[in-house]
Amino acid sequence: MAQYEYLILMAACVAITLPLEFLLRARVYRRLPLMLPSVGVVLLVFGIWDVFGIARGHWTYNPEFITGIHLGIMPLEELVFFVVISLCALLSYEGVSTVLRWAAKRKQTEGSNSDVA
Repeated sequence: MAQYEYLILMAACVAITLPLEFLLRARVYRRLPLMLPSVGVVLLVFGIWDVFGIARGHWTYNPEFITGIHLGIMPLEELVFFVVISLCALLSYEGVSTVLRWAAKRKQTEGSNSDVA
């Protein structure tokens, strides 16, 4: 079970932020043409960074906590991390933006109502 901890943690991150897509209408997953390049840039830049770090011996991954599946020298879990955290960040950003828009509309509406009174 320990070998799946990293992936379970990533699944938990998705599970925690996924409701933002529906409850706050974050619309991250529904806008693939915007989402894919955003995640792709993170995956590319940090993937290259990680490959260099692993190749140079700057960091390693404890085999006890990963599945052992590697893409080149990088563990699968590390690539999953880049995708999941990027998506979670996008969902959080869009969720906060939605709440701020709602608050601004409400404040504007309240300001309009107080002018009438």
